[in-house]
Formats: sequence, structure tokens, C-alpha cells
Amino acid sequence: MKDPGRTNILRFVIVALFLSAGSAPVYGWNSFGHMTLAYVAYQQLTPTTRDRVKALLKLNPYYKKIWPSTIPPGTSAADKDAMIFMIAATWPDQIKSDGSYHSDGPANGDRPPADESAKQNTGYNDHARHKYWHFVDTPFSRDGTQLPAIPDPNAGTQIGVFRSVLASGSPDQLKSFDLVWLLHIVGDVHQPLHCATRVSTADPEGDAGGNLVKLSCAGCGTELHAFWDGAVGTSKSPKRAISFAKKLPSADPTLAQKSAVKDWIAESFQDAQQDVYVTPVGAGNGPFSLTAKYKTDTKALAQERIALGGARLANVLNNELK
Repeated sequence: MKDPGRTNILRFVIVALFLSAGSAPVYGWNSFGHMTLAYVAYQQLTPTTRDRVKALLKLNPYYKKIWPSTIPPGTSAADKDAMIFMIAATWPDQIKSDGSYHSDGPANGDRPPADESAKQNTGYNDHARHKYWHFVDTPFSRDGTQLPAIPDPNAGTQIGVFRSVLASGSPDQLKSFDLVWLLHIVGDVHQPLHCATRVSTADPEGDAGGNLVKLSCAGCGTELHAFWDGAVGTSKSPKRAISFAKKLPSADPTLAQKSAVKDWIAESFQDAQQDVYVTPVGAGNGPFSLTAKYKTDTKALAQERIALGGARLANVLNNELK
């Protein structure tokens, strides 16, 4: 017989890890950014799609034991469904703090292993963290350093895989797994530093999407990548994410209709070169002190990318999920 005391302790520990995730290195928008983007998407889902995703999310192992604990008491049934969808979008980051999952591959799991396990898509029995599914290290150089190959698989390849499964007659258990990953990495590829890495003589393999670029200024954090992850806020509250999302400008309707992931990645790659690696971020790995203008411009671009990512995520689910 299971010990309910031990079960409650385990539940508390995992929830605490989720709520404290912002204190550790993160990948993609932080939980606030991902929840905001997911709320934007949820508001644009058809009733049929909402019912379908609700059923699929119930199959996630965190659905009963973790996610309800993060929803404020007194939340309405409708808002609860929205919040579960939002929290589900953070699941691929939540498992980085779950000891039952492991980091596969070299560089602490940030690079894919050489075997076929990197591309496996087997559902919740897969306890690899697949950190390399969160980004596309598209290289560029401003000093003539030779560009390395883009690691494969990556966020771009996996979005294609997950969309295909959701549109197919695959079992719901697999669709549930692919859904939560898709909710997350569609958001990831709309973060510029998840689609670019700056290559130089100092970093011939790239700067890991700005993770190697150090900052030294009030309110900046310590790394360029983390600064962009938290560009719209750092709260862990779904309620606050909803309030923030409601104030976002609407996505450009023409851009929102772009459905090819290569276009989403190309946009973020261009933004990285034109809006991220610009003064006061200079050559090398810093540390750099960001100006008030850089911070303001970052927040504006982040809001635009989140609104656009949310609209595109909704289109994918409304048009492709079976």
C-alpha cells in the first residue's frame, strides 16, 4: 500500500521545484512567457479544439498530481481549463527538475546523443529530457569564423514530427505527449535566441544562443539568453500571466497565417541579428551593461513574438489536431 504521507511530500517537492524554476538556468521563454503565449492561443481555439486538448492533457502524468496545485483556489471551471493548458505549456521545462527524468546526450544534454534515441517519439515512457528539442542553433558570424552544422534533431524538426502525429490517427497517449511538447516549443522558436547562435573566434561552436554572453547591470540577470527569456516578466502565477496576456497587442493577421516552421525560425533568426546582438551587446562574451532603450525594445519585440506565436499555435491546433 502506498504511504499517503510520502506521496504528499513528493507532490510538494515537485510543485516547489516548478515554482522555483526561475532561479535556475531556463530554456525558451520562462514559465511566465510560455503561459502568456499559451493563453493567447487558448483564446483563439475553437470549442471543439478546446475539448480535444482538454481530453489529451488529462493523459499527462502531471495532470492530477502536480498541475492542480498551481491553480488558485476559487478559480472557475472555464479559467481552470485555460490555466491547465497554460501550465501544460511549461511541462518540457518542468521535467528538467524531476529526478525521474535524465539529461541525455553530451553538453549536459544540450546536444543530441549520436544514437537514434535523440529522434525517438514514444510518449510518456520516454524519460529523456531532450533539451536539444527546445532550440535551433542556426549559426551566424561577424568575424568570418567558419559556421558549424546545425545539430539535428532540433526544435524545427520536432515541431514537424509532432504536428504530423497530431494530424494522424495515432493513439491519444502519444498525441498527449506530442501536444505538450508542441505547446512549448512553438513558443521556444518565437524567442530569437532559440533560433540563433553567434559564432566567433572566441566561440567557434557558437555562444549557445547567448548563454555564454555575460551581462552586468541592474535588472539584467547574468546572461543575455536568460534576460530575453524573462523579457515579459518572471512571475510563476497563471493568473498574472492571463492579466498580462489580455493587454498584449494583437498579432499581425497576415503573419499569423504563416504556418511553415521554417518561416517562424527565419524570423527569429533575423530578429536575433538585428535586435539582440546590437549595441550595447558587442563582440565577445562581455560582460555588457544593457541600456534602458535596449530593455524597452526587448520587451516590445518579446510581446510581439509572444502574441504571434500564440496565434500560430492556435491555428496549428484548430487546423491540424484530430
